[in-house]
Amino acid sequence: MTPTSSPTRPVVVLTGASSGIGLATAEALAAQGYALVLAARRADTLHALARRLDPSGSRILAVPTDVTDDASRRSLVQAARDRFGRVDVLVNNAGVTVEKGWWWDDPDPLRVLRVNLEAPIELTRLVLPEMRTRGSGHIVNIGSVAGRAATNGMYSASKFGLRGFSHGLRRELLGTGVHVSLIAPGFVQSEMTAGANLPMPGPEVVARAVADVLRRPQPEVIVPRAYAALALLNSAAPRLGDLLVSRVLIARRYQHGKKGQHGKKGG
Repeated sequence: MTPTSSPTRPVVVLTGASSGIGLATAEALAAQGYALVLAARRADTLHALARRLDPSGSRILAVPTDVTDDASRRSLVQAARDRFGRVDVLVNNAGVTVEKGWWWDDPDPLRVLRVNLEAPIELTRLVLPEMRTRGSGHIVNIGSVAGRAATNGMYSASKFGLRGFSHGLRRELLGTGVHVSLIAPGFVQSEMTAGANLPMPGPEVVARAVADVLRRPQPEVIVPRAYAALALLNSAAPRLGDLLVSRVLIARRYQHGKKGQHGKKGG
């Protein structure tokens, strides 16, 4: 297939595009004229989004994708190249968590690492050679404040890892023309946080941060900004951080109540 994008229109591959932060980001970048390759598992929802954002079908492509599957990841990147000729930006947004209960009781807790950490690394590996050869490109990873102030063992492990990967990769690529940015949201409204009894802004705050770093690259951005204080508190006063996390975030977000490790009522 002959590539159809304008040489001046940046091409963005966006994972987890069908809802929440991904949906808001797709809307924001589409409004700014980017060519988009939208990836998510829900094919019907994804294709409907692409048609809504670009009825002509000329600059937005929907590619149903399972980011944990190697063949699916490769097909996504190849579809972007076939349609637009290249990938200028990769936004690794797809993410999952253990929604309720303790992660060690979940039948497959390692899926959190596969989606949140392994998939961004492998997708980056697929697009990085062309970016380095071209001398331009941008990797944007959607992390979490939970990658600085741990709240859930498996989810925080994935986001701590993604933060380390992002900063390490950025330094490895200094001077190459390829940028790496980490966006670290606190709690924002999404399917993942639907059960959280916490005040939350909409996902648009993250979408704006993504659009901003594409214009002016930055190593790391925490949104909303108030969460930067939580990250600082966690480092400066870990005991106080323990109290805040256990009594507010874990109790309200994951709804564990007072269950102990073995599912029995504890004191």
